[in-house]
Amino acid sequence: MLILTTFDIDEYVYNALRLGASGFLLKDTPPERLIAAIHTVATGDVLLARNAVKMLIEAFTGAPDSAPPAVPDLAILTTRETEVLRAVGRALSNREIADHLSVSEATVKTHLNRLMSKLNVTSRAQAVVLAYDCGLVKPRSATT
Repeated sequence: MLILTTFDIDEYVYNALRLGASGFLLKDTPPERLIAAIHTVATGDVLLARNAVKMLIEAFTGAPDSAPPAVPDLAILTTRETEVLRAVGRALSNREIADHLSVSEATVKTHLNRLMSKLNVTSRAQAVVLAYDCGLVKPRSATT
């Protein structure tokens, strides 16, 4: 699901991701970028507007006083499923994951579908958030 909105508001981004959106763009996105976004989301990848990514990173790294989110037990995943989840969290495409793990792209999709089912997530975007929440992927520190 690709969300187009006029408003660049944190709550809209969070709600869209919770509802399973894989893409979030502003309506002023140029047509060629919108077409590319549709293709990206259709292939199972995640696409977020720069401001949305910035908001998510700030929310994830900037709220030390808030209680950590409840995360599922990753022990239910196979070793390979955990590797795929970590790679998804690093924003690798299925092709990149397949190359990295020396498996076919179809095998990556199978592992991804199984891990999403086991963890009760409905989109790749939710899997990315979960990979961060579980500590499989750490936010990169900003260089100043």
